[in-house]
Amino acid sequence: MTAPTDDLFALSERYYVPVYRPRRIVLDRGVGSRLWDTDGREYVDFGAGIAVNALGHAHPALVAALTEQAGKLWHTSNVFVSEPPMRLAEELVTASRFAERAFFCNSGAEANEAAIKLARRYATDQGRPPERRVILSFRGSFHGRTLAAVTATAQPKYHEGFEPLPPGFRYSDFNDLAAAEQAMAGGDVCAVLVEPVQGEGGVTPATPAFLAGLRALCDRHGALLVLDEIQCGMGRTGALFACHGYRVEPDVVTLAKALGSGFPIGAMLVGPKAAQTMQFGAHGTTFGGNPLAAAVARAALRELSSEALRANVQRQAQALRDALAALDAEFGLFDEVRGRGLMIGAQLRAEHAGKAAEILDHCVAHGLLLLQAGPDVLRFVPALNLTDADVADGVARLRAALLDYARR
Repeated sequence: MTAPTDDLFALSERYYVPVYRPRRIVLDRGVGSRLWDTDGREYVDFGAGIAVNALGHAHPALVAALTEQAGKLWHTSNVFVSEPPMRLAEELVTASRFAERAFFCNSGAEANEAAIKLARRYATDQGRPPERRVILSFRGSFHGRTLAAVTATAQPKYHEGFEPLPPGFRYSDFNDLAAAEQAMAGGDVCAVLVEPVQGEGGVTPATPAFLAGLRALCDRHGALLVLDEIQCGMGRTGALFACHGYRVEPDVVTLAKALGSGFPIGAMLVGPKAAQTMQFGAHGTTFGGNPLAAAVARAALRELSSEALRANVQRQAQALRDALAALDAEFGLFDEVRGRGLMIGAQLRAEHAGKAAEILDHCVAHGLLLLQAGPDVLRFVPALNLTDADVADGVARLRAALLDYARR
């Protein structure tokens, strides 16, 4: 028998390091885009575990892959090899259209750490001294919580209290190509790290001209273009890789979240320019690319590569945008709705600034799980295979939540 919700929360408050403030429900099981808590209440899931559960909950292909591999081999370390990670590397490299090599780890932060190390080692191999190994990233970005990744994250709120931060990072304004050109003018930038669509920074897409311009600047200055597709990759924007939709070829792409569709795995894909940079002993991980994670990721990749799934992303994204426009006409809440594919941010108007968390509380009360991207943006990152019924039901619950919010 499951313990009562209050008892479970008492355990979390007693034993967890208090870095989270979860809402007071305890999720118990899920199927597709529906979840149930330990009290039996049903929710429509428009958050997908922060864009992770790209195929929803308990997807049959993922359950089958996990179960089959669990009965064979879980872990070998990288002292030995097994088939699932080797096949996954081959399939990702082929699907990427640009990469030659793959490195597997356990999370997005680890993937970005690997990319940061690779960029610095690449610069070293080019004869650059330490002071000319600067990595440029952009305000509003989010690249992870490890010390180097959080330093690359150009948001001061994530830095406070963790100084001294690692040196060699520089920030510029997102979608401002002239500012990036000025930041690279000294010739000391060895890599540009950028999200094609900023997630935590407000669900803000890069303009095509900005990404293409960064590619040209990297070519001019001998720098690597590193695309952080941890949140926006693996089909979320409507293309398997976000860079495919922009028609920009990177030197490095980092992946996680939807790659395992709920099972922890991260990856760094490397193109020909730097594919041989990291040699024996330069980097490593105990658990990265273990057979269990790789088997699930292979199954996820097959599903996420489907043309039918990508068509569903575009269709349901339009349905959500139309619904948000109708809700805005009724409630006058949104200043802008932006994003790509099923990565949508609804920017609250100035009179509702700072109210995103309050609106999410109302959503939970009406059986809808939704996210925010900062205090002023509602973030919609549902499963990519959500159905018409999921959209209709979720939007109805959102309207009920907004009615409550408006009355208050």
